[in-house]
Amino acid sequence: MKKIILLLIFCIIIMNQKTFAGSLYKDNFQDPSQWKFISDNVMGGVSTGSIDFSIIEGQSIAHLSGNVSTENNGGFIQFRRNMKGITLDGVNNIKIIAKGNNEKYFVHLRTTGTILPWQYYQHSFTVEEKYKEFILPIKKFKKSGAFQASTINSKNIKSIGIVAYGKDYKAKIYVKEISFDE
Repeated sequence: MKKIILLLIFCIIIMNQKTFAGSLYKDNFQDPSQWKFISDNVMGGVSTGSIDFSIIEGQSIAHLSGNVSTENNGGFIQFRRNMKGITLDGVNNIKIIAKGNNEKYFVHLRTTGTILPWQYYQHSFTVEEKYKEFILPIKKFKKSGAFQASTINSKNIKSIGIVAYGKDYKAKIYVKEISFDE
């Protein structure tokens, strides 16, 4: 009996220590209305593209495609989601499941401290032709400018974007899931 009680106490302690990291928030594109397409057209750029949502093998998929052009000081297309009202305190990683055309893409995070439209924190990842899971540590996101905090406090994240950026190329990325993990 004593061993059973000790085993139960041990299990309770282990379960209460958050030994198993989990998702604080997961978006698998069940509600596409939460996402919007944005391009460099807002600042005079000429990049073109679109975001499409479809169901493939029972799973909702977000598909960003288009032509990124650095003409006219442009160079990006993205799809973005507002995270207002979602508690992200304690997030350590962003997980993305994606595939595409063997190009580099970026996750852009905006926080309560990114006041100007061109401010964000970014982390890159390179997609392949088959779906792959990418784990992006919050502490590895790089700030875009001098007048930003060096690191992100996850509770201050206000939006996330998947971005084709920085060079002339054809963007083609499929995203199955984005999650904010402990």
